Amino acid sequence: MTNDAPACPECSKPMESGGLVLSEREDDGRRTCRSLWRCADQHVWWSWTDRPDEPLEVCPVPGLFR
Repeated sequence: MTNDAPACPECSKPMESGGLVLSEREDDGRRTCRSLWRCADQHVWWSWTDRPDEPLEVCPVPGLFR
């Protein structure tokens, strides 16, 4: 079995999944899910589930997902 969890772009520590968040994407107005990721240093990142090749983005509202 492989570990598909990314490393934190800020501190390089392993990240764990925080679940999925349904969001409206600004560029096309579609509602789709974001994968939420966090590391042991409390950095919170997310990415669009239907765009796996795009880099992780800093979550602008990390306090909502702690």
